[in-house]
Amino acid sequence: MTDAHFFNDEPFLNHEEGPDLLGHGQYAQHVLSLLDRVRAQTETGVLALIGSWGSGKSSVLGKVIRRLQEAENGEGWLIAELNPWLYSDLESLTQALFSEIREALPRDERWSEARLKIGGFGRAISPLGKATAVFGLDSEGLIQEVSSRISGDTSASAAKRKAEEALRKAGRPVLVIMDDLDRLTPEELLVVFKLVRLVGHLPGVYYLISFDERTLLDVLQRSELVGNSEPRAREFLEKIVQVRLDLPAFRERDADLLVDRSLSAVLASHSLALTPDEQQRISEAYYRHLQDRLRTPRAIKRFFGQVDATLGQLTGNVDIVDFLLVTFLRTSEPRAYQLLWQHRAELTGTSVDLPSRRDERPEQRIDRWRTRLRDAGVAEQHLDSVIGLMGMLFAPLRQALGYGANTQAIALRRGVGSIDYFDRYMVFGVPDDDLPERTFDTALQQLTDGTPGTEADELLLRLRDDTQRITRRIQYKRVAGTPLPVAALLKAAARQYGHLTATPQGVFGLFTADRAMDFLARDLLTDLAEPERPAILKAMAQSPDGAVLAARTLQRVTARQDSDGPDDTQAAATPGWIGEARSLISHEIAQHLSVSRPIHELTDLEITLIWAWRHAEPAAARAWISQRLDQEWALLDLLAVLIPPDRAPFPIIDNDTLQSLDALIGLEALYSRLGPLLDTPAADPDNSQDEHRARILEALRGHRGNTPSNGNG
Repeated sequence: MTDAHFFNDEPFLNHEEGPDLLGHGQYAQHVLSLLDRVRAQTETGVLALIGSWGSGKSSVLGKVIRRLQEAENGEGWLIAELNPWLYSDLESLTQALFSEIREALPRDERWSEARLKIGGFGRAISPLGKATAVFGLDSEGLIQEVSSRISGDTSASAAKRKAEEALRKAGRPVLVIMDDLDRLTPEELLVVFKLVRLVGHLPGVYYLISFDERTLLDVLQRSELVGNSEPRAREFLEKIVQVRLDLPAFRERDADLLVDRSLSAVLASHSLALTPDEQQRISEAYYRHLQDRLRTPRAIKRFFGQVDATLGQLTGNVDIVDFLLVTFLRTSEPRAYQLLWQHRAELTGTSVDLPSRRDERPEQRIDRWRTRLRDAGVAEQHLDSVIGLMGMLFAPLRQALGYGANTQAIALRRGVGSIDYFDRYMVFGVPDDDLPERTFDTALQQLTDGTPGTEADELLLRLRDDTQRITRRIQYKRVAGTPLPVAALLKAAARQYGHLTATPQGVFGLFTADRAMDFLARDLLTDLAEPERPAILKAMAQSPDGAVLAARTLQRVTARQDSDGPDDTQAAATPGWIGEARSLISHEIAQHLSVSRPIHELTDLEITLIWAWRHAEPAAARAWISQRLDQEWALLDLLAVLIPPDRAPFPIIDNDTLQSLDALIGLEALYSRLGPLLDTPAADPDNSQDEHRARILEALRGHRGNTPSNGNG
């Protein structure tokens, strides 16, 4: 079934073709047979189709009506449908009833008398003013009607006898169908019953009414006629209804089949198909948490109607199973759904836990969510299923439930539990600050093919302005095994490296944009064959910012390789590509620093390049620095620009900084050049610059003699 109509309150899946999953077609045939039996035994009667809200009463009525209309052969049933919701008093409802009956009668000569007498009876028992509304009289017609009533026989009894005679003579039964009587007010309901049982008690006219019995009895008990007594309400109802038609129970099997058919319809309408993993996950969710809540045709239709209505542009941009579960929460537990946004950071694992929660046990987290859900109006019997659904969506809750959770798997499937995709589920689309999957994939293909395009331009722009999210999404593609334009991405990363504008993320804002780019470049470089790496690193280093990234990337890749094997084999096992790459990057850095200038005129980028040089060829960096120290630079001034003045809470020169200085300058040469300053007692500084230099000297005094030198002089 691919043509389900979800966006109305019409009978659900009211189609004759295909399997009758609800059994409504079979039951409709039973109703038709019973109607003929009732007609054979009595001139008039009231039948009631009884079932709970959403159980499919309207679907059965729809099938009854259609089959009666299709079977019409000149002697069969005539259909009149009356919506009592539209009328609030007996007079207007009476007029409507006789108007509908009259309209149901054929318009040929044989029926002219019956049509005339039914209209006459309706006018006789209705106020003149109401008649104008039903019969459409204009001012001239109204004058004629007044004259007719004055001069003619218009008594109600006489008019009714004439109508009865005409209906008996016509010889065809009329079935008046009224649905959803349980939605009327007590007063309106009594009006309908008075009409059906007394005023509309005509030969050949039968009534098929429909309601939810529990609700209807509650309505009757609020009326003055019945009072607050269920036995009296039931007795009154039994006087009105001669034949009960209890809708067959909607079995668990029926619900399961209807859910499966509805899901297939939604998937087909959006050109989707479930993978085996998705089938397993939706099956788990349904049988564990959804089955008890999708127990009526209306509930099933409402749920899948919402899925169909809101999936839209999210097709291919979200995980379909997650979307189904989030939609269920939104439609069935809307206040619980609002909690998702309220606790977005906690659910996606991106929040900084309060000190009171850092040692929280799993059962405490679950209890906290139970309290939240109760406050949001979730019924006690539904708490476990709602928490279970949320556990399928969000890693922190799944871990608390004891199932374990793979946060990377959530991100790989574009799940709501990933901070990179959460917003899509909340705004029913891809936000403006996000990049749709199709655009993302097209951009990667353009980069692979080397063909320019707006999608590739957009991706590179987002790489600069939304670095952490874009680098994560590229990493998801890597893990999923998607072929990537590695060389193109590395070159693009190098071009953007000095222009990143994304704000820091993570705990205390420590995950910066350049750090995200560092990790991506490291992983992408390892995806290249080793012989290809030097040329790519050289291309990256063409710009000063790119040279910084290239040097850092090489250092991270080689550090990872060095940590993979026994220490005593590393020197002999160092791949040849590393030496070539170091030489190429070092050459580019030297070119970027070729312009000689005083130390105080060095830019921040040039200072960063000097630091980065130690990752490429520290010997070349030492030679370059030594030459400038011999010519024009003062070592203490160089240290003052290389070492930031504010490193609190860390020492101004810690062991890592000392090792870096050893690589760039050589500790023996450093102590030798600074010897007189280190041996001279520190004087009181005159300004902040002097204070910074004094602190550097004091730190070096503390390290001198304690730190082994590498022998570089």
